[in-house]
Amino acid sequence: MSEPIPLPRFPPDFLWGVSTSAYQIEGALQEDGRGRSVWDTFCDEPGRIAGGDTAETACDHYRRYPEDVALMAGLGIDVYRFSIAWPRIQPLGRGAINSKGLDFYSRLVDTLLAKGISPVPTLFHWDLPQALQDAGGWFKRDTADRFAEYARVVAEHLGDRVPRWITHNETFEHTALGHALGTHAPGLQRGLNIFAVVHHLLLSHGKAVQALRATLPASAQIGIAQSMSRARPASGRIKDRLAAYLLEILHLRMHTDPLLLGRYPRALRLLGIDTSALIAGDMQTIAQPLDFLGINFYNPQYVRGGRGELPIEEAEPPAHFERTAMGWPVDASGFDALLLHVRKRYGSKLPPIVITENGAAFPDTLDAQGRVDDPRRIAYLHEHLQALRRAMDAGVDVRGYFVWSLLDNFEWAEGFRPRFGLVHVDYATQKRTPKASFDWYRRLIAASR
Repeated sequence: MSEPIPLPRFPPDFLWGVSTSAYQIEGALQEDGRGRSVWDTFCDEPGRIAGGDTAETACDHYRRYPEDVALMAGLGIDVYRFSIAWPRIQPLGRGAINSKGLDFYSRLVDTLLAKGISPVPTLFHWDLPQALQDAGGWFKRDTADRFAEYARVVAEHLGDRVPRWITHNETFEHTALGHALGTHAPGLQRGLNIFAVVHHLLLSHGKAVQALRATLPASAQIGIAQSMSRARPASGRIKDRLAAYLLEILHLRMHTDPLLLGRYPRALRLLGIDTSALIAGDMQTIAQPLDFLGINFYNPQYVRGGRGELPIEEAEPPAHFERTAMGWPVDASGFDALLLHVRKRYGSKLPPIVITENGAAFPDTLDAQGRVDDPRRIAYLHEHLQALRRAMDAGVDVRGYFVWSLLDNFEWAEGFRPRFGLVHVDYATQKRTPKASFDWYRRLIAASR
């Protein structure tokens, strides 16, 4: 395999890492007092998950975390982004604390620190305790208060050793897929009637930031990880251009303007969205100062005008783009274009950026020698890091980069078919096999020191 063109150097203090999430790798769903989550319920419903897969075992990280941390140490990363399963900490989402759940994350943090890796926990990566969902979930304002309480509990137990915190992962995806379209847990199909979910997620972020600031050392850094992508019209037709504009409102602006500008986009009125969940003082709570903004980027989105309640439909990207196993186009030009757009839109309100997810799924397999050669992933990462460097050279303040993901894992409704990992996982035996991209990333990190 030919080696890609050498990458430009990044600043010596640039942070290199990998990301995972609790539900996708931990397994042990019924052990040590963990409560049920909305994803447990969703996976139990026939037809929800491709192949009937479940995360009951996933990557067995709950038991095998020392092995996984050793892999990270071999990779040479500075930071590891993982998520904390709320149902492990508060099985009912409120009240009683499960000490065994806290102990697991405490052991993980100590193991990371012993290897020189800084932990970066995400407090919510979509696994809401089922008991809170039964009480109304994110449609209810009370869930925001419960989240702040949970954030405080975790900070009290881990805050002496954890310097960076992330409140939420991708509020847009959790809202759109889980509450508007029903393809993710909790499986609701409310269309555009989901402003309350958006608002309470963002409100819970603001309340959690307040709780974290009141609990953590003054040096702690706090951010949020939001998915971002510029919407591209399928053609120059007015209806397609309007669809791209509307998706940008619903995706980027609706979920990030409140955080950085302290307001929702005025264009929500064009969609007739009911914003009555918003009450006086909420925007001040949401717009808490952030130490960094996490951005998850995978690909540009192509849309066209549709019919019905929401005149937006997903469109096929141009045929010349390579596709990942998820069907997503590989187009790194969308990455630096997005970062430049974000800097222009938010200006002085924009905190330093950290790329909290970037990666690609391909149909990786072991060869006869037991190796996994994944040149398409290497090419994807190489092109996107080149785009990132272009954006930084143009003045975008980016402080770190996390590959999604360390391990092949349970990819939500897609089950175990897509493989995003730098490490191949044989789900039957749980054997880990670093792929060629693992070694490539290791050498890139070492060369950047």
